[in-house]
Amino acid sequence: MKSITVQQLNERDGVPLIDVREEDEFAAGHVPGAVNLPMSSIGEHLDELPDEPFDVICQAGGRSARVVEALEARGYDATNVDGGTGEWAQAGLPLER
Repeated sequence: MKSITVQQLNERDGVPLIDVREEDEFAAGHVPGAVNLPMSSIGEHLDELPDEPFDVICQAGGRSARVVEALEARGYDATNVDGGTGEWAQAGLPLER
């Protein structure tokens, strides 16, 4: 499984970011530009995933890792963000609300 750090995510440009946390977690603060597709319902929204490579984030990296594994098995080019939104915030990077 491919993964990147929050620092690498911050340096990326033009790569779609899918946040698989629940809606209330997403609303409390997320990486700017992230799109919310909760893990609990992502199976119903596969048609909304990008055709090109994309990154997947959650709070700490556990849920996103499971989602990336499942999506890779379906042929998606997905990359996990290690440390997740929590590490992004700890690094002092901006959050959108």
